[in-house]
Amino acid sequence: MLETDALRLLVTVAETGSFTGAATRLNYTQSAVSRRIAALEQQAGGPLFERLPRGVRLNPVGQALHRHAVDVLERLSRAEQELTVIHAGHGGMLRVGAFATANISLVPKALRRFGHTSPDVEIVSVEGRSGTLMRHLTEGALDLAVVSDYPSGLPSADGITTEVLLEDELLVALRRDHPLAGSGAIGLRDLRDEAWIQDTYGDRPTMLADACARAGFTPRKIIRIAEWTGKFGYAAAGLGVALVPSLAAWAVPAAVTLCRLDDPALRRTVHLALPATPLPAALNLRDALHDTIN
Repeated sequence: MLETDALRLLVTVAETGSFTGAATRLNYTQSAVSRRIAALEQQAGGPLFERLPRGVRLNPVGQALHRHAVDVLERLSRAEQELTVIHAGHGGMLRVGAFATANISLVPKALRRFGHTSPDVEIVSVEGRSGTLMRHLTEGALDLAVVSDYPSGLPSADGITTEVLLEDELLVALRRDHPLAGSGAIGLRDLRDEAWIQDTYGDRPTMLADACARAGFTPRKIIRIAEWTGKFGYAAAGLGVALVPSLAAWAVPAAVTLCRLDDPALRRTVHLALPATPLPAALNLRDALHDTIN
């Protein structure tokens, strides 16, 4: 194996044209340079320099190794520069995960703010459910994630730290001409005859089911729609009503109105999740998220 220091010495001797010049530039003794070049020539299988009356010059074998040495040293230099930038939080790649409604406004606004201060950081965005995002963090596939405790609690993950970003109230989406659309805060029991548009969580317990039970009824019908555009479409057509986080308000179409509900428990907590040793760029984005909220 050729050592990096030996390759750097080879290049320096070639540039200065003498062992003495290389020793002076690298703060070595001339005898140390001679020994290290001799060891390198042994590894290379033969002489690398022609010994001249005044100094040395590369022979064909030395020229071949010199080309590779220059390439290796340049690559290492670029790697060191890139690592320095990453450690300073000003470059490299940052893999950011978020659940769907966080990607409507919260995360994009924070990324825009972050981009003004760290324009050379490459952002890779991943959308998914909170449990999946937490798993990706533990696997090292994400550097930061925005997650939620809705619908069934904040997923736990070994080695991941979380902090609260905000409390997100759950509103009800109604067709704009719905009789209750202008009523202010709506009693959940007043919606007992409505069909409810929900995600495709199957039989998992949900916040809506618990709230309806507290209000003394069971939803008469559940319509399973996975995407928010579909939920809004069904609500706009008057086919049902849906719980909508306030984070999603920006994306609600004109044919739908959002109303508050009288159950204070209908809210979720949005968290920021980071690995135990986060990248500096991830900490900078954390600050941008807090600034966006404030």
